[in-house]
Amino acid sequence: MIKVYLVDDQTLVRQGIRSLLELSEQVIVSGEAAGGQQALADLVAAEAATQPQVILMDIRMPGLSGIDTLAQLRAAGVNVPVMMLTTFDDHSSVMAALQQGASGYVLKDVALETLVEAITHVAGGGRWIQPAVTERMLQGLQQVETEFSSADQPEPLSDKELAVLRLMASGLSNREIASALFKSEGTVKNQVSTIMAKLGVRDRTRAVLKALETGWI
Repeated sequence: MIKVYLVDDQTLVRQGIRSLLELSEQVIVSGEAAGGQQALADLVAAEAATQPQVILMDIRMPGLSGIDTLAQLRAAGVNVPVMMLTTFDDHSSVMAALQQGASGYVLKDVALETLVEAITHVAGGGRWIQPAVTERMLQGLQQVETEFSSADQPEPLSDKELAVLRLMASGLSNREIASALFKSEGTVKNQVSTIMAKLGVRDRTRAVLKALETGWI
């Protein structure tokens, strides 16, 4: 069973997601909070054995937002994967959260099957970033401050590197990419490093964001 910690200031939403997850045999809600401060108090104080495997957190909350809570969790050494709960039109916040290290996002009206699949994928070390990003999300890229200049054109990627990049955007790990492309995990790891170097970024999420901005995926 995958232990999930819920963070949402709206009681009905939080209870609804808990009730939804209780229908699954793969996931258990191990705790919940009505805001960022409570989540910080619970998770920072928790010992490693009692930490959840995934944090499912509302991206917009009064007081301490989901993005700010994520940043403070990381600063406190809590490295549990965080998946953001969002709405369809909150594209700029989603991009900001991904840049802060969120492992992905799901819409608040997500179906149980998709939610469990996303949680399972993130718990296994993957990222839940949908390959078919909506036009609204792409427009949001232009509104979010990034650590690279959008005017800078990255070094072109080879066809093999683009294939790896597209699978990265689907949230696959190096091992999963290696299996899909019939390569060794070491080869994929080297290609991922080369891709990030060419794009001028330091992690996989920023590589995907940069590729989206340039229209490569």
